[in-house]
Amino acid sequence: MFALSKPLYEVLYENIKNDINLGVYKEGDRVPSEKELSQQFEVSRITTKKALELLATEGLIIRQPGRGSFVKHTSTNEKESVEDDGKLSKKERTAPLIGLVITDFDDSYGTALISSIEKCTAKHSCFLVLRRTFGIVDIEQKAIRELVELGVEGLIIFPAQAEYFNEEILKLVLNKFPLVLVDRHLKGISTASVSTNNVEAARKGAEYLLDLGHRHIGLMTPPPNDTTPLEDRIEGFIQAHAENGVMVDRDLWINSLTSTLPNSFRPPNINQDIEKIKKHLLDHPSITALFAAEYYIALMAIEAVKELGMSVPEDVSIICFDSPPTHIGEFQLTYLAQDQEQMGQKVFEILMKLRNKGDDNVVPNRIVLDANLIIGNSTASLAVKK
Repeated sequence: MFALSKPLYEVLYENIKNDINLGVYKEGDRVPSEKELSQQFEVSRITTKKALELLATEGLIIRQPGRGSFVKHTSTNEKESVEDDGKLSKKERTAPLIGLVITDFDDSYGTALISSIEKCTAKHSCFLVLRRTFGIVDIEQKAIRELVELGVEGLIIFPAQAEYFNEEILKLVLNKFPLVLVDRHLKGISTASVSTNNVEAARKGAEYLLDLGHRHIGLMTPPPNDTTPLEDRIEGFIQAHAENGVMVDRDLWINSLTSTLPNSFRPPNINQDIEKIKKHLLDHPSITALFAAEYYIALMAIEAVKELGMSVPEDVSIICFDSPPTHIGEFQLTYLAQDQEQMGQKVFEILMKLRNKGDDNVVPNRIVLDANLIIGNSTASLAVKK
């Protein structure tokens, strides 16, 4: 009965959509459940579940846990109404609004993540509303409040670096608002999050340097301040040393670099951090490699090495997290690439499950993704150094 040119769930979705448009199912009517559709069309529950999720994502039905799925509209025409306070109502809107709150983005990290999320929203007929916070908690709180007032039906939040999550995020969690955190997770509080396995990624990067023969490796980070990604990267760095029987020398670390903190990435602060790295290298001449927790810290380290009259990687090898794509012939850092494409897909998938939560919809609490080690020109074996 089904055409084989399309997936079964798409055909089932189109059949129900046509029935809604033709008035077979009117506004407020209950549509058959996953089980009933499975029996009626002799397909799997996975197929019927996907079809209903697609209808819910498009705004044609509302899924209510424990009750079923109900028709939201009798036509595909998008309607808008204005409430007494002058705000647009989402009652008659067919295309869901999804809010994205992110600190900032560039080619080194963030652009590919946003692109992936945007592709998912377009594919499922959603609209993405983006707000940048520049890592400032007050702006983050304001952005969350405004997006909720706007009528977004789910939020994706890349939280600012801070010792504690802001109260607006905690309110969302307590109110069970559809929310997915990116890159961070709330300790002790159950909320969905998607992040890189920073422990394993840092372990992989440090192990690569150790395999190259380096035993005196300087770890460069901003002040951790209870920021889970940095804490995890430090933990992975320590694990690699322990697993390879190498003592960790914390005197070789710099954890006071502040120019990459929110609202601080300006020439005077950058120059100050470069001077810190130069002094650190002069005070610790045994260092043969540097592990930067962030891309821009790696760039400052390269500049510091050059200003000291040394070369990368001949005198000092450098590895970091993240890097923008490079063109043929350009110098490329050795770096740990986070899977931003998959991260964006997972974030959207989980958010839709939270928004349309129904029967058999199990939402994972936390997903961690592997990072890939990309070998560039900034690292070399200690044995071949000049």
